[in-house]
Amino acid sequence: MLVADRLIAGGIMALALYFMVHAVELPIGWNGTTGGPGGGAFPFWLSAMMFACAAGILLRSFAADARASFHMDMSMLRSVLAVTGALVVTIALMPFAGAYVALPLFLFWYLRIFGGHRWVLVLPLTLLTPVFLFFFFEVTLRILLPKGLTEPLFFPLYAAFF
Repeated sequence: MLVADRLIAGGIMALALYFMVHAVELPIGWNGTTGGPGGGAFPFWLSAMMFACAAGILLRSFAADARASFHMDMSMLRSVLAVTGALVVTIALMPFAGAYVALPLFLFWYLRIFGGHRWVLVLPLTLLTPVFLFFFFEVTLRILLPKGLTEPLFFPLYAAFF
């Protein structure tokens, strides 16, 4: 598994570098004319964090205590396949239902049904995540997320914030 960790970490680091190189084609700093970050800021810094995380995995694979073996049993494989399937359904829902419906549905499924967490955790995360995403992407970064059938519900918010 250490070889697989190193190969995947190296691949992610190479992919992150590729994204960073293309992100700097747009301004990555604060854009004074639009009053927000440049178009390349989010992809650049997200790729930089991805690179740092992959570097951490790569370094950890060389640590002495990483010699322990890792074995994936059928229950782990079933869990990975269930989450992968849910993510595919979430992405397939986005053009029709919109990100603000698909993502909370995924969060609800993941937290309550798959994870078995309590309502005290599930409800705030499921309800507040779309609000945070709207203010982060659409109001702050001015990046529109797909809304699908829910687009008319956002017209009053557009009038208030833009």
